[in-house]
Amino acid sequence: MTFRTAVLSTLVAALLSGAYAQTAQDIVNRVDATQRAAKDISFRLAGTASLDTAAQKLDLLVKTIPAQNLIRVQFAAPDALADNIVVADKAEIRQYLYLTNQITVTSAAKAAGNAGLTGLDFTQLGNTASMLSSYNVKLLGSTGAAGKRIFQLEATPKSGQDSRTLVWISEAGWRPTRLQVNNAAGKTIADLTVSAFKTNAGLTAANLRQLPKDAQVIRQ
Repeated sequence: MTFRTAVLSTLVAALLSGAYAQTAQDIVNRVDATQRAAKDISFRLAGTASLDTAAQKLDLLVKTIPAQNLIRVQFAAPDALADNIVVADKAEIRQYLYLTNQITVTSAAKAAGNAGLTGLDFTQLGNTASMLSSYNVKLLGSTGAAGKRIFQLEATPKSGQDSRTLVWISEAGWRPTRLQVNNAAGKTIADLTVSAFKTNAGLTAANLRQLPKDAQVIRQ
């Protein structure tokens, strides 16, 4: 091997090792860039979560247009929330309540403190980077071969609350695959998997905003 070849080999090895070295922020940035590049995103989020103190099945369909900060969340489970729909953008949150055929309208600013599950805002489910912006995030490790690795991130609230959220990110497509929320005592209060992940399916803002026209509108 010549000196020149040896130097080139060393440089290539160094570049490759650097390319595969990831930090938590690198991963969040890649997910953010991928989501911003998508015209629309849809996925199913399902598993179990503690709602009203009891563990229940949670199943919902998320559709979002990232460029418009528009998201639609439709519940299939638990039974008490089945067919409820949440539509949110930067300005307001519109929640359709199936049992009462009502739509409550709340400003985004007013809803921010109350929306979500144990501090995670459902209206941010289509934007991982935004959802994690109020958390300190670190990389715990990864599994799988290069190109198909799954990274495990740990997120703790910047507010100082003693809780922990684990997020699994797939290198294939740079998207979340699982979300687990643990309380201060270390008990898992939500464990959800992401499936049926699609991008650029032709979703429109009109489709995402659509709610029953005969529903009573209540502004809060």
